[in-house]
Amino acid sequence: MVNKWSGKVTEESDPVDLEEGVFTSKNPKEIAKAVKKSAEKGKHDESNDFRSAMSMLNFYINRAGDNLSRGQLKVLNQAKDELKKLFGRESK
Repeated sequence: MVNKWSGKVTEESDPVDLEEGVFTSKNPKEIAKAVKKSAEKGKHDESNDFRSAMSMLNFYINRAGDNLSRGQLKVLNQAKDELKKLFGRESK
């Protein structure tokens, strides 16, 4: 039995098809592209791809917590902005 919410999410969610180390990249565009590609392969309708991709990024950021350097946190937050651009959801 899994006691932590993150373990439960990991066990019950659709498997994520991401290259190993994608979240440690220093290139926010590459991270966004990889997460988008993975979300589009998921078992949900197309309208949820953006939400799924953003959830992957947020989940990683939250799980990494204090283990993320300020620099990598900045890159991951930039990847969120890139993801919005890729899905045409830029704030105006």
